[in-house]
Amino acid sequence: MMDILFQTEDWVFSYRVAGICVRDGKVLLQKPLNDTGYAFPGGHVAFGETNEETLIREFKEEIGVDIQVGELKWVAEIFFPWGEKKCHQICLYYMVEGPISADDRFLGIEERSVPLEFRWVPMDQLKELEVYPVQTAELLTKLDQGVQHFIYKE
Repeated sequence: MMDILFQTEDWVFSYRVAGICVRDGKVLLQKPLNDTGYAFPGGHVAFGETNEETLIREFKEEIGVDIQVGELKWVAEIFFPWGEKKCHQICLYYMVEGPISADDRFLGIEERSVPLEFRWVPMDQLKELEVYPVQTAELLTKLDQGVQHFIYKE
């Protein structure tokens, strides 16, 4: 499978989906062990794959669980540095649920050059951490208000 991810001389385009998993007042986030910034679990959509199929595959690959994908909640246009290039990313965020570890912190199972740490972060502590998108705390208060669209430029 080939990810919908391509580059020009100056830009990278990235099409990503992510899962919003909320349990007991906490939200599941991930970060590479060598990084300080948290993000929502997910990954790049592959050609021919639906957003739901991508999320199911990514959660299976990264933490070994079968999830159910719910409603679309956020549509994001995100611009940030990707190495020496600029990245233009479209990311769609869906509600997900499944038998995910209840441990506050755990490592992903996917073999990567830098392992992923997953963490259940209490929602009232989100503003104390580096979390992307930066509007996460506010957006999580609007989960029952339909699809939210936002633009983030770094």
